[in-house]
Amino acid sequence: MNRLGIGLAAALVVFATLNADEVLSAAQLNVQTASAGALAFRVAASASQMVIRKAPKQRGRIFGRRRVRGSEQPAPETEQASDAPSKSGPTPAGKPLFDGKSLEGWKSANFGGEGEVTVEEGQIVLGRGNTLTGITYQGDPPKTNYEISLEAMRVDGIDFFCGLTFPVADSHCSFIVGGWAGAVVGLSSIDGLDASENETTRYMRFEKGRWYKIRVRVTPDNISAWIDGEQVVDQKITDRRITTRNEVDKSKPLGISAWQTKAALRGIRLRKLEE
Repeated sequence: MNRLGIGLAAALVVFATLNADEVLSAAQLNVQTASAGALAFRVAASASQMVIRKAPKQRGRIFGRRRVRGSEQPAPETEQASDAPSKSGPTPAGKPLFDGKSLEGWKSANFGGEGEVTVEEGQIVLGRGNTLTGITYQGDPPKTNYEISLEAMRVDGIDFFCGLTFPVADSHCSFIVGGWAGAVVGLSSIDGLDASENETTRYMRFEKGRWYKIRVRVTPDNISAWIDGEQVVDQKITDRRITTRNEVDKSKPLGISAWQTKAALRGIRLRKLEE
């Protein structure tokens, strides 16, 4: 598949999430190509139009395209999270990190160009910004043998609505949910390769206005992650270089962010595992 086909495949993932009353007009479809043969897309949907734009370059990599060790790969078939709406169910184990009323224990991350962070109806709302918007934990989280869980919702926008950055021994990693035009799930980064281009990469469909249960477990030799009870990451980390992208440095040591997307968070909990 050529580069145009790969970019269109990413865009089609977003098209699939449109409601029946949303109209896509061919006359309103605008495709822009980047220079030097690099192609990426940003998709903005409204009730009457959809525009595909170039994505910004990030550390030499382009959102919306997957490259694995120098060779571009077509996106695999997109998965969809369970069709059943996410329900609260039993209260997860662990210490609550959000009191449902304030940002006590957290602060808005100063990424530059971020949206407003508010607490509304028991939820932390990350306003849509020009870049990242997020919160950073002010406590001292463990570095290994722990789980962190939360529920997250994409309220508006088409990119990741949960970028969970967390400690891994003396380093950090991020679990990305719904990135690169809205469908990529994976860890950033493994051996310098981010969530769009390493062995944890997968493609899933996410609906606006729906809560998703997210859980990440860190042990000395493994990072695991679940979405709505389905394991989506099982990554051995022994002898692997675990890092984050520079853009999320303000999320360390523990933080949650969204990229050009309005998101809502609730039920943030931390559970230490028995060593």
